[in-house]
Amino acid sequence: MSAQAEKLELEELDKTLLKKNEPKPLGKYERIIQPCVAELVGTTFFVFIGCVSVIENVEAAGRLQPALVGSHFNPPFTIAIWLCGGIQLAMVIPYLISQLIGGVLGAAMSKVMTSRENYMNATGAAFTILKSDEQLGKVVFAEMAMTCLVTMVVLLGAVNGKSKSPLVPFMVGCTVIVNILAGGDVSGTCLNPARAFGPALMANYWTYHWVYWVGPIGGGLVAAALVRLLLGDEKIRVILK
Repeated sequence: MSAQAEKLELEELDKTLLKKNEPKPLGKYERIIQPCVAELVGTTFFVFIGCVSVIENVEAAGRLQPALVGSHFNPPFTIAIWLCGGIQLAMVIPYLISQLIGGVLGAAMSKVMTSRENYMNATGAAFTILKSDEQLGKVVFAEMAMTCLVTMVVLLGAVNGKSKSPLVPFMVGCTVIVNILAGGDVSGTCLNPARAFGPALMANYWTYHWVYWVGPIGGGLVAAALVRLLLGDEKIRVILK
């Protein structure tokens, strides 16, 4: 009996130790609020830096400024990541709202920091490269194609199991720079509706603003479709398993 009692006591001790070693479930703050705060703060400073670089030096920095707006602080990225199973549906809307608010705050910070003259000359760093309907097709296609490319890098580097890489931030940055060199003079290489929305709101400049929503979101959807149908691993891919 003593041996059996000792065995039971050891089993109870093991159970107690296992319970202590189990990770504590994340609270509501860590699961929902903190990620949204991170999106808001991150998007705020990315848009702020991007806008200031344009406002203070339009000629020299104008083509390079979108390279400062990347990572997850981008609605097309969030939508595509959700479509590929990398984020829960319940977090999509809070993320998008946080990103847009961050875009507005970043643009507002750039307005406070820069001179009125420079701000007006740069139209608040809003995208003004599109001047006529003749450019529409090329600009929409450019934004869609370039956003598709960078979103595929995000999905394959951060979501797809077989191709995940710790270097994905570096790869995304390099891809954005290549996009700027290719399409900076065509569309401004926005790739991010949050980057377009904040300056447009602060400067009240809405000419062809919709292009910088349709193009990037369309590109993100195409990227998600390619990963879900063809490029993803067995867990993500929905056909040809």
